[in-house]
Amino acid sequence: MQPISTPSRTAPTLSRRQWLTTTLTLLGAGTVAALAPSLARAAGPAPTPVEVWKDPNCGCCKDWVDHMQANGFKVTVHETGNNAVRARLGLPQKLGSCHTALVGGYVVEGHVPASDVRALLQQKPKALGIAVPGMPVGSPGMDGAVYGDRRDPYDVLLVAHDGSTRVFKSYNKKAST
Repeated sequence: MQPISTPSRTAPTLSRRQWLTTTLTLLGAGTVAALAPSLARAAGPAPTPVEVWKDPNCGCCKDWVDHMQANGFKVTVHETGNNAVRARLGLPQKLGSCHTALVGGYVVEGHVPASDVRALLQQKPKALGIAVPGMPVGSPGMDGAVYGDRRDPYDVLLVAHDGSTRVFKSYNKKAST
């Protein structure tokens, strides 16, 4: 009985250098593909942490928290109310609103736009923080269709350590004629 012969195929021969180059290239591509999601997360800025105290039943506070998260802040919420923490932080009662936050060492009281919180953190003024007293319609968390898209004028106040204030930014002021 004769063995069955198969046609001989000669595999192309690679030099050691060619084999190493090809192997390392393929391994490198696989590593980059596997790490791509991690690298993308690492490339973006880390969210800025914010700690918020609010009433557990307040919908406009939740909407403000959503506004902050949508603008790159990482929010931790304490559903315990904010009167005690506002007093502990030294913010005058007359500047109060429905929620109080701490971010970057500053107090943020009420419905302050995220862009103003960013500006505060970039400018780093010597101050206690910023506040939007009350709950003005049209401010973040107090806006949208539920309010008939109404926008009342309001000011974001820079609050000094002694409790005095000055306007940090004004919104929706009517043009004087």
